[in-house]
Formats: sequence, C-alpha cells, structure tokens
Amino acid sequence: MKTIQMTIDEPLLAEVDRTIQALDTTRSAFIRQALQLALRQQRIAEMERRHAEGYARYPIQPDEFDIPESEHAWGAL
Repeated sequence: MKTIQMTIDEPLLAEVDRTIQALDTTRSAFIRQALQLALRQQRIAEMERRHAEGYARYPIQPDEFDIPESEHAWGAL
C-alpha cells in the first residue's frame, strides 16, 4: 500500500469520524472502501453510457424481440 496525503473539509471529516466509530473501522479502511465504490459506480455509469450510445446508433427495430405466442413456454397450469 502507498500512503497519500489529502485535503478534506472539516464537516466532512467529522461525519467520516462519526461513521467510522459506529462501524468500528479506520479512516483509511473507510476511505479505501468509499473509493472502490466510487470507481465501481464510475465503471457502471460508463457501461450504461456506452449501452445507450449503442442503442442510439442501432435502435431496436419493430418486432425485433417479438416471440410468437406458440413459442411461449407457459409450463403446467
């Protein structure tokens, strides 16, 4: 691991400190977890953007996903 220095405003730090105390963890562990979550959310947002961009370029065609009713598997009723 690498040690870094960062600047954080006091009200946010106070909230972090209250939270880590309630969770019985450390600032470092809490901030690492928060950064991992933020990075995961960023990756998801990027995939969603690319997904939407793909559908904008190649829109769904009428009847593209229609399945004839005779092909539906209703199971035992």
